[in-house]
Amino acid sequence: MPSVLETTAEDELFRLPLSEFTAARNALAAKLKKDGESAESDRIKALSKPPVSAWVVNQLYWKHQSAFERLLTAGEHFRNAQAAQLSGKAADLRGPLEERREALGELTKRATQVLTETGHAPSPDMMRRIMTTLEAVATYGNGAGAPPPGRLTSDVDPPGFEALAALVPGTGHRPAGKGHAAPRVIPFNQPKPRRGARTAADEREDAQRAEQERRDRQVEARKALRDAERALAEARRAAERARTDMKAAAARAKTAEKAKAALEARVEKLTADAEAARQAARQVASRAEEAAQAVDDAERSLTSAREQLRALES
Repeated sequence: MPSVLETTAEDELFRLPLSEFTAARNALAAKLKKDGESAESDRIKALSKPPVSAWVVNQLYWKHQSAFERLLTAGEHFRNAQAAQLSGKAADLRGPLEERREALGELTKRATQVLTETGHAPSPDMMRRIMTTLEAVATYGNGAGAPPPGRLTSDVDPPGFEALAALVPGTGHRPAGKGHAAPRVIPFNQPKPRRGARTAADEREDAQRAEQERRDRQVEARKALRDAERALAEARRAAERARTDMKAAAARAKTAEKAKAALEARVEKLTADAEAARQAARQVASRAEEAAQAVDDAERSLTSAREQLRALES
């Protein structure tokens, strides 16, 4: 499990549900002003409410730190490989690109879940904006002027080739969380030719390398977009299956309620019939007792009459 990031009051604003951001921001600014921190209050008050796409990226940073850290690490590896190439050294970009593609794919799936769970539609345009911002955050890393992960107030576009050339990464793994030193960022210098001025062949080679990198990024972006579209299609299919299952379950529940009502009516009728049968049985038993008593009385009368007759005849 990833360690819990230390957070400030400002961080907590970006962790809230998007609908609560503005009220919480204003409340924090008011508290800071009351505490005499006017400059900080003004800065907080000026924070823009993020669009849904940037808010989702913030949630990925705060709630899925391991997955986000894998993306940042992949971005660092990619910058290292690019820096090596730009300095004239042999470097393989395909490995870092595949590492970044897998990290983007994982976060794209999690972004779809966040959108669905919070009632936002994971439309192709929304997923494209989220993916583009994730790519940009990974590309910038945590150098000077880089967009702050977890505190984005807008979508972020990846840097162009010229800006990318200035992003020379630091060494080692970028730790998750705050309080760690950012990698050193130094100006990019073109490699010096060994003899004389750069030749046309050198310029063509640089242009070809830049074009290949651009194509590699396009391939990666298209792959991530296809992954997002597949994730969206699967989410829609799952939702449709859930709706179908819900309708079927409702139909079965309705049928069961009808069967239950019919059984209850039948039980009620059978109970009434049984009670009527018991009453009839009691009446028959009473009449049988009366008949038996009448038989006894008749037998006694007959016996008495016979005795009287014998007495008169003797």
